[in-house]
Amino acid sequence: MAVTRKPSMGRQKIEIKRIEKEDARQVTFSKRRGGLIKKAHELCTLCGAEIAIIVFSPAGKPFSFIHPESVIDRYLSGNSLQENMTPLVSAHRDAKIRELNKEYTEALNKLEAEKKRGAALKKMKKASRKQFWWDPIDDLGVHELEQLSGAIDELKNQVAERADELLLGSSSSMSFLPGNHSSNGMSSTSHSEYSSTTTYETKPAIPNHQTHTSSLPHHGYGSGFGFYGRNGLY
Repeated sequence: MAVTRKPSMGRQKIEIKRIEKEDARQVTFSKRRGGLIKKAHELCTLCGAEIAIIVFSPAGKPFSFIHPESVIDRYLSGNSLQENMTPLVSAHRDAKIRELNKEYTEALNKLEAEKKRGAALKKMKKASRKQFWWDPIDDLGVHELEQLSGAIDELKNQVAERADELLLGSSSSMSFLPGNHSSNGMSSTSHSEYSSTTTYETKPAIPNHQTHTSSLPHHGYGSGFGFYGRNGLY
């Protein structure tokens, strides 16, 4: 009879958090410390890296891995790293430093240029806000006088353009006023004649009454082609 095996849950990832039980914490420290030293040794062998590891256990006991020994000697003696580094590493480091210094200098120059530009714009804005064409110009410099002259020329051009617009608008309005043009065959002359007062004589309706004169305005009647009055069609 075949034995049925209980299905395995496989390898599971351990949650990274502090282990509460002291015994389990000590066991985990011992295992992980060995793995850390093994990886450091492999890194030194494969890549030629210089490594110094100092680990303190939960109980305060120190453990260390140092390769090569010159690393700890250099640290204890206080000598700088530059005295013990290889020429290749030193050259690479110096090239990187020069590149960073160049970038820093360029950025600093751009910043200074922007600051000067901002200060100049602020000064120009302040000067243009306070200086009017009627203000005294005795204390102005050459640059400020040139700016003022340009502003006055611009003002003159704007005034001339506005005056032309007003004159053009006035001429257009006058062309639509009555009497300035002929409409439906009626001229200004005929309109004046039509508006004039005509004196005419009336006869009495009853005999033997005195004849009298009346001065009344002349009336006419409009048509599609002019006005009709006493003297005919205008």
